[in-house]
This record gives sequence, structure tokens and C-alpha cells, in this order.
Amino acid sequence: MTATRQGDAVLAGVKAFCIKDFRLESGVVMPAVTIAYRTLGALATNRDNAVLITHGNTSGPQMIDPDGSTGEGSWKDLVGPGKPVDTNRFFVICPNMLGSSYGSTNAASIDPATGRPYGPRFPDITVSDIVATQRALLGHFGIDRLVAIVGPSYGGFQAFQWAVNYPGMMKGIAAVVTSPVVPRERSAGNIERLLTTLSKDPNWNGGDYYDRGGVFETMIQIRSATLKTYGIEARLRSTMPDAEQIEAAIRDEAARWARGFDANSLIILARALRGFDVTPRFGDIKAKVLYVLSRTDRLFPPELAPGVMQALQNAGVEADYFLLDSEYGHSASGIDAPKWAPRLRLFMEQLSQSQG
Repeated sequence: MTATRQGDAVLAGVKAFCIKDFRLESGVVMPAVTIAYRTLGALATNRDNAVLITHGNTSGPQMIDPDGSTGEGSWKDLVGPGKPVDTNRFFVICPNMLGSSYGSTNAASIDPATGRPYGPRFPDITVSDIVATQRALLGHFGIDRLVAIVGPSYGGFQAFQWAVNYPGMMKGIAAVVTSPVVPRERSAGNIERLLTTLSKDPNWNGGDYYDRGGVFETMIQIRSATLKTYGIEARLRSTMPDAEQIEAAIRDEAARWARGFDANSLIILARALRGFDVTPRFGDIKAKVLYVLSRTDRLFPPELAPGVMQALQNAGVEADYFLLDSEYGHSASGIDAPKWAPRLRLFMEQLSQSQG
């Protein structure tokens, strides 16, 4: 068991894989890229039992840990021994995204060309670049075929991208609280809001804040707003009737996250979504698709489902839809895991029995 260091925190059980001379879609070659990853279960001798779990925008590979706290409500109830993604049967790999903040190469990493953090000079990446690093990681394990790719939110973007970029490499994908397209105006708006908020921090310095003490308070502000969008208030009201208590709990959770997540990672991952749209390539998909949305999700509302499902059907993709009936919005996939765990378990069982 190894550990990866992120800031002052050591992420137990997280390992690292290095890729030399990694070429991005833009043509830029990064001399060395490190991808942090977490594994659970054992890889079969014939390497046919691997499942890739792709994490969300602000989470990381520890979302699958038994004591995991990151992720859309954490997926510790969905991945593990006897759980829907059963680690008694499956070898589970959860890689940290390129550009993210839990051990993979990101803006806080040292640029070999300058000996200083990349900062705002980190090269532009795409979702295809992110999944290409994961493809290289699988190659390291000798895995050329996956049972499934399963992921929430940004992890769902990755699952869809995998399905069109490497259509023969998986039996199925489960894309959860997500969409196969991010409208350009939405991605542009997200980037603009982040930069506007961060630029107000006296330490921002155009993203070169690493020797200025960071932008901790602003990151707490950003995270608090995000958690409210995700539906945290509905979760806390069940145990905290007092509004001040709820605000304090939200700040506490936001602060824990802000200590380990780099502000530039938010910008990098937001920019990676510019132009993200795999719908024109649905015809390339060979995998079975399980699409899951949450009834109260403000980011990816259930109204998306008819259009996505019709487009998949028109492309000849075998796809099913499940509506997660939850009050917990975007966090429902983890917090209300029991409400959709049976559907995920059935999906995994069907893929295991499939010869496709």
C-alpha cells in the first residue's frame, strides 16, 4: 500500500502512475504526467474483471474508500465487498483526473521547464486527454477490456467520452447525474464566474498564488455555494433545524475540502469542458448504457432524459434510464445510494453475464 501526498495531506492507499511525454489533443507534449489512483479488489488472472470508477469535478479517488468523504455524497455504499460494484468479484480502479487535485499532475505541480508550479500556465486539456491518461493506466495493468465504467457528474462526462473514444473497451457504462453535452454558454459562464470570484482574492495574482499563502477563504466561499447547489441544505435539515447550525456545518465541510483542493484545478477542469459534446458520436457507442438522474438535481435535471434517451435509441445504442427519487439533488447518487443500488447491481450482473 502506498500513499500520495497532496499539499500537507497524505492520501492513504492512493498510488501513482507516471506517463512520459504525454501528448495532449492540442499537440502540446507534457514531459511527465502523474496519475494518482485507488484500487479495490483483485485483478483476475485473465484481467477480465476490471471496473473503472470515474470521479466528479471536486472529488477524487478516495470517493470509493470505506471511509471516503469526497464525491457526490461519497460512493462507499456502492463500491465494496457485496455492494453493487462488488469488489469480491471486480477489480476497481478509480483514477484521479489529470489537472485535478488529489495526486495527479495539476497546476500546483512543478513545471520541469521552469522549476516552479505550472500555475495558470498549465496547458489546456480536454475530457479526451483525461480519459487518454486513464487508458494508459489500464495499459500499465495489462487491461484491454473493462466490464464497466461508472461515474457521477464529471465522472459521467468521462464515461460518455470513453464510450465514443474507445468503443470496444467496455461492456457498459453507467453515467450518473450527468449529461453527454455541456452547452458552450454554460461552460463559458462557469469559467467566467470562477475567475471573477477568484480574482477578487488579494492573493490571486492571476493564478500565481503559491508563494502568497493561497486563496483559502475564497475557496471556502466557492465550495459553500457549490454544496448548496448540490443540495446539502436538504440533507442537513434532517438533523439540524437551526439555520445558523446549518451554515456552520456547510462552512466546516467546505473548509475541509478547500484545504486539499487547488483553485487552479477548478479552472483547468472547467476549461476542459469547452466544446464537450459526444452526442454526434453516439453511433460509435457499442457499450450498454445506464443513464441515471436525480429528481431534484438542479445541475442535471430529469428533463434532460427524454432527449438523451431518444438520441441514444436513434443511434442504435442499448440504453436504460433510471430516475433516482431523492430530495438530495446532485449529491443523491451517494447519499441516497440504497434507492438506486439495486438498479446498478442488476446492470453489473447483466454485464458480467454478457458475452459482448
